[in-house]
Amino acid sequence: MGSAGVPVVVGLDNGGSSNNATVLTVDGRFLVDELVEIPSEVHAGPEAAIEALARALDGVLAHTGVPRELVRAVGLDTPGPASAVGVISSRGSTNFSEPAWRGFDVRGALERRLDLPVTYHNDGNAAALYAHHVHFGADAMVRSSVSAIVGTGLGGGVVENGRVVSGAAGMAGELGHVHIPLTGLLAPDQPVPACACGFGGDVESVASLTAIERNLLPYWLGRYPDHPLAAEPPARAARLVRGYGERGDELARAIFTQQAAAIGRLFTIAANFTDPHAYFVGGGVVEAAPEFRDWFLATVREHTTLREEQAEVATFALVPDRDMAGARGVAIAALEALRGGTTPRPVMT
Repeated sequence: MGSAGVPVVVGLDNGGSSNNATVLTVDGRFLVDELVEIPSEVHAGPEAAIEALARALDGVLAHTGVPRELVRAVGLDTPGPASAVGVISSRGSTNFSEPAWRGFDVRGALERRLDLPVTYHNDGNAAALYAHHVHFGADAMVRSSVSAIVGTGLGGGVVENGRVVSGAAGMAGELGHVHIPLTGLLAPDQPVPACACGFGGDVESVASLTAIERNLLPYWLGRYPDHPLAAEPPARAARLVRGYGERGDELARAIFTQQAAAIGRLFTIAANFTDPHAYFVGGGVVEAAPEFRDWFLATVREHTTLREEQAEVATFALVPDRDMAGARGVAIAALEALRGGTTPRPVMT
């Protein structure tokens, strides 16, 4: 499967339970078209996790038949919060909860372990970068986009001229914590939703799995007390909502209408702040039956207010290949860094 002596970069996507890896040739061809995963070992602490990332690199090279000496650089993404250069927040994070992770330089540690240059992005930024390059192809370096990726929280990123906007402290593109107007989004008697970050009324407090469990489902079950989800534990009930939504259930569609409206209001702010060429939506909420997925994206578009000139040029699309988007995004970033900012269009082989 290897590519006859062509140098490569490796993308490593680190998660709470697994590492996923991919290989991208320097002429822009992905050599992996499926998940190549191993346990991430992050709960065993930094030393074990770095070794697991090294094993992930060796595993994907074996899978593709690429010799180690052809690897020129590595891209790494992890969940945040972390700095622009890959230092985990001094407060830790959900996935890096052990004290040893606080303030840990995960990028630098992996670079020393592999003896290769390592480029870092958080997982939301990496997926946003991949969506941008796949959507725009050869025009990626002259286009801009905003991505909202719905998961346990609300991640995503801002891409300008083909590159992630990181910010001074690496915290740019934390779209989940942008405050949105709630008038007309919430029902008249619905409490202001609270985010785990301490904010009230940010995007993540409405558009995330955590928001369903803590904020939206308790309210809507009060309106539908005989709903089957009322008998389920809250965490399980939250995960079952999408299935009901796919079947057109009224309670579930009310919840997802609020989520789509929240993302639309976020995109309206983006339209007035960055005026991007494209708006991407990703995450489990759109990895669903086609009718539900299309309905959700259309509802996001309905709640995004654009000027006429913006509407003529803007596109709305889904983040592709969610499970592989992180690894592929950081592989693209590593290739861009290796080539000094000129990244060829990635293609599948």
